[in-house]
Amino acid sequence: MSAWWVLVGAQGVMLLVLLARLAPGRTRRPPVQPPGAPVTDTTVTVMVATLNEAARIAPCLASLETQHRVMHEALVIDSRSTDGTRDLVSAASARDSRIRLVTDDPLPSGWVGKVWALETGLQQATGEWVLGVDADTTFVPGMVSAVVHAARTAGYDVVSFGPRFYGQSAGERWLQPAMLLTLVYRCGAAGATQPPPDRVMANGQCFLAKRSVLTAHGGYAPARASFADDVSLARHLAAHGARVGFMDGSAIIKVKSYESLAQMWREWGRSFDLKDATPVARRWFDVALVWLVQALPIPLLLALVAMGCATGAQRCTVPSSALPWLVTINAIAVMVRLALLPALAGSYEVRGVPFWLSWTADIPAAIRLTLSTLRRPRQWRGRQYAVDVQPV
Repeated sequence: MSAWWVLVGAQGVMLLVLLARLAPGRTRRPPVQPPGAPVTDTTVTVMVATLNEAARIAPCLASLETQHRVMHEALVIDSRSTDGTRDLVSAASARDSRIRLVTDDPLPSGWVGKVWALETGLQQATGEWVLGVDADTTFVPGMVSAVVHAARTAGYDVVSFGPRFYGQSAGERWLQPAMLLTLVYRCGAAGATQPPPDRVMANGQCFLAKRSVLTAHGGYAPARASFADDVSLARHLAAHGARVGFMDGSAIIKVKSYESLAQMWREWGRSFDLKDATPVARRWFDVALVWLVQALPIPLLLALVAMGCATGAQRCTVPSSALPWLVTINAIAVMVRLALLPALAGSYEVRGVPFWLSWTADIPAAIRLTLSTLRRPRQWRGRQYAVDVQPV
């Protein structure tokens, strides 16, 4: 069997897997909107983990002050910041007594800093629900009511929300959609029908859970050593019977995660392989899928044209019996890839030419996924971690 037939078989199998993963996307719910009336019959503790976030936390704090009374407390759990973060939180607390500064204990061995901060907040939380948000998020008035209303309507015990990205450079708007799309290829259509626990997606930038469900299953401890703590925790809870969902929050949440393309490549690239939440064999299967049906189809079709396969030139080395299959499979893969661009568009405040050309970044995205899968992070948000910090 020639190498071309091997490629046809591998790509064909991966394309069928991808189509099966995307098929539930037909049942995706529309973006969550603020409810017409505030939720008043429950309570929510919002938790924000911080370490030297003075440069970007002010919009988040201002957003917290606009929330309805369903947010009866907002705990900012700080790990002894030295850049003025604590002063900003104290000033916000003076304006809104619901906002409270909490200092976590020194980081124990075997814990990632953010997860330890959230566990500290959970121990002090009194709301019926807990909502973890990142310091780089901003949200509309009524966001807390909106996420609780959405969770109740859908019957979720735990649900996270995808944001709208803003403030990105042209380079970020070119590469980030391609990297984001690898998550869709690997985990399926987020926000669709209930996936199996090992394919559940989550977003720690806006992660809502019933406090009773969370504490009954170990709090944040099951994700204590995970650099993809949101996905690790969501999959742990789903595997133990919690109803876990993912919804489109682009109408209520905005985020500016990174300051540059280089920072995004470095910081997000460390964790987006989801190694702490995914078995090794499945991670590498997904890497192969991304290469075969996301990154390679367009370059491969261009290579076939360059070899003269369309005109039957002698320099075309593809067997005539394999060529129609190769062209068909890759053409379908390209159509799927381009059809997903409009589906991603609502997640970006500004799109422009870089976004619409993000399919040209599929090979860099696949390279970053491969590098991330090969390496385990040793540094995160200014902290160094020992080599023996391993996921639970």
